Amino acid sequence: MTDVLLSAGVVEYEDTGGDGPVVVLLHGVAMNGTLWRHVVGELRDDFRCIVPTLPLGAHRRPMRPDADLTVPGVARLVAEFLDALDLTDVTLVMNDWGGAQALVADGRDQRIGKLVITSCEAFDNFPPGLPGRNLYAAAKMPGGIELAFALLKLKPMRRLPMTWGWMSKRPVPNEVLDAWFQPLWTSTEIRRDLRAYVLGVPPKDELLRWAEGLRAFDRPALVVWATEDKVMPLDHGRRLAELLPQGELVEIADSYTLIPEDQPQQLSAAIRAFLLKTAGA
Repeated sequence: MTDVLLSAGVVEYEDTGGDGPVVVLLHGVAMNGTLWRHVVGELRDDFRCIVPTLPLGAHRRPMRPDADLTVPGVARLVAEFLDALDLTDVTLVMNDWGGAQALVADGRDQRIGKLVITSCEAFDNFPPGLPGRNLYAAAKMPGGIELAFALLKLKPMRRLPMTWGWMSKRPVPNEVLDAWFQPLWTSTEIRRDLRAYVLGVPPKDELLRWAEGLRAFDRPALVVWATEDKVMPLDHGRRLAELLPQGELVEIADSYTLIPEDQPQQLSAAIRAFLLKTAGA
């Protein structure tokens, strides 16, 4: 792991290095870059994989108290991250968290050469599904974030539909979840950061503007969606693929939202095939 100082604070990231095409992979709320460990393992020999840990609750270093950690604020932080590392012609991959779609709508996508959108927030599905609404309700109550994640120390609680049970069809290993949740268990400042994000959802018309803005992304785009997703509607994946001028759709069976956990080999193969097909585009 290395790190970079951005306007909001220090962001840690993994960089496999090498001269291959750059692939930047983004995770969702209360996760870190290890969500992509299996996919990176499949791609790293041929691609330079860069995996930042965004300030979405599993980050180890608190952000500045005055940092803009709303959904669009974190999206701008992604753009700032690409600028800071001077990355160009990036393939930007997102799962669960869909805020990076705002980069296209706001014209901050100059460093992005290709998009890969896998089962994530889209249209007005912010916060997404039952788990998202549960977390939003917790964030509105004093001490709610602390209580919500304290309950996840109890392993049976992790497979409830309102927590992580609908996020992956197969349980995420407990040691991985423990690492994701540890900052929220131990740091008031990390809980503050997550609360700011969860309560920072833009109005519905802004969210729909982001989706409509994808019509302007005239570069190769791949949408990969889990056919059994209980949090991100399958119809959203199909609609996103239709909005993108060069969009193509791959549907993956036997998976929920966290395709990198449930079907990493299939996802890796789809990303590889897409990148090879569009090489030089």
